[in-house]
Amino acid sequence: MTNPRALAQACLLESIVWDKLAQTQIAGHAIAAAEHWCDEPNNPPVHRVPIPGRPERPELVAPNQLTQRKLNSIDGRAALIHAVAHIEFNAINLAWDAVYRFPGMPAAYYRDWASVAVDEARHFALLAERLAQLGYAYGDFPAHNGLWQMALVTDHDPLIRMALVPRVLEARGLDVTPGMIDRLLKVGDTQTVAVLQVILAEEVRHVEIGSRWFAYLCRTRNLPAAETFLELVRSHPAARPRLPMNQVARLAAGFDAIELHALQQLAQANAIFSGT
Repeated sequence: MTNPRALAQACLLESIVWDKLAQTQIAGHAIAAAEHWCDEPNNPPVHRVPIPGRPERPELVAPNQLTQRKLNSIDGRAALIHAVAHIEFNAINLAWDAVYRFPGMPAAYYRDWASVAVDEARHFALLAERLAQLGYAYGDFPAHNGLWQMALVTDHDPLIRMALVPRVLEARGLDVTPGMIDRLLKVGDTQTVAVLQVILAEEVRHVEIGSRWFAYLCRTRNLPAAETFLELVRSHPAARPRLPMNQVARLAAGFDAIELHALQQLAQANAIFSGT
């Protein structure tokens, strides 16, 4: 009998990178294939995870301490790939935390987020391989911990988690990845572009999963989905929307026209207020 939350907890806490990837694949396939689920009393108790399983490196620093490098050099491209790899590594932990943290959800919820963890692990492996081709490894550049900070802010309520992690932080990847691809094409790095194109296509599904379960939780609580989402965005400074927005990808990922129009207006107001 499969216990998805116990499997998720083990993957979440694993700190050795390649062991986490291997465990993720095994756990993800086990959850996808499961016909029977353990009863709730057999599940692990939920504890806050201040620091998920991660290696000693990369060094974590404040975002403003990260150096911006030009993409016309190998180390500049490696730094960009490393930054995306760090996002994907965090996304593995975020997906497993979504499984572990919130008991009482339908079985399809756990299957969905386990499948996301498997995808994110594969994305990380693709980026690590590309880093190795350039002579680097994960941990060679500093990184920041903003993604996991949002996990902590939202770890008390699955509705808030679905709103602010997949529909804000991960959706931002849909917005900025096309620009990364364009910049890499200009310097002839078609190998990295191919990896990012795979990630972009698959991240649409991940954000759509967040949209779907957010809508489900709003229905169960008799809340209007669009209004609730926008109120959560307005009330969390780290969720501030920014331009540009990939409207085609966001529509495919479960945003509606009302949400997109309101987000666009908020982002424009924020840009004027900040002078950017």
